[in-house]
Parts: sequence; C-alpha cells; structure tokens
Amino acid sequence: MFTSRRQQSFSRQAGISLTGLIFVLAVLGVAAVFAMKLVPTYMEYSAIKGAMQRAKEAGGTNREMQVAFDKNADMNNVTAIRGADLVITRDNGTPELSFAYEKRVPLMGNVSLVIDYEGTTDPSGAVAAKDAPAEGGQ
Repeated sequence: MFTSRRQQSFSRQAGISLTGLIFVLAVLGVAAVFAMKLVPTYMEYSAIKGAMQRAKEAGGTNREMQVAFDKNADMNNVTAIRGADLVITRDNGTPELSFAYEKRVPLMGNVSLVIDYEGTTDPSGAVAAKDAPAEGGQ
C-alpha cells in the first residue's frame, strides 16, 4: 500500500520539458533584446522632456530658450533633436514649447521599429505643429 501511494504521487508530478524550457528561454531572450534596444530611446525622450521644461523655466526670447535646451540636452547626451527643432508658441505671453520626432530602432536585419515621440509644456497637452512650407511656392 505504501509503494502504490508513492507511485501515484510520482505520476501526478508535472514539470517543464526541455523543449518547453528552450521555448521559454527564447521568448525571454527576445524580450530582453527588445528592452535593451528600446529603453535607451525612452530615456532619451525623458531627458528631452526635462530639458524642455528647464528651457521654459529659464524663459527669455525664443533663441535663449533654444540655447538653454541645447545646453541641457548636451549634458544628457540627447541626439534626437536640437533646440532649433522645438516649436515655441506664446499664449498670453507665456511660452509653450513642443516637440515631435520619429525614432527608428533597428531590431535585426532589415526589420526596424519606428516610434513617434512628442511632448509639450502646454497644460492642454496639445502639441503645436511646426509650420510647413507653403505649397505652390507662393
């Protein structure tokens, strides 16, 4: 009776097979590669938002805010945008800064991931669009 109970408990035990383990490790590996490639772009985006906020706090003319942004962005190793890429609008004399850019992250071979980042200091959350040149040349 004792041996049959022991045999019965062994037959109920379940685990992961070698094939299952390899599959799980492959999925975790792919997720780790994605994380290693995407986390730096998100950190750069966060640095851009912080630099933009500090440039707004510095105030002054549009050019002074762009220079303040560039100085802060250089300290944080930001390469995606420059101060000249900021869209600066003034609502009732208060400057509001906005940006929008696209980041292309190569994953493997000819496969890339495209991420659209945008941000603003405007409390409404509306990102101002950079003025597009007029069509037709007039």
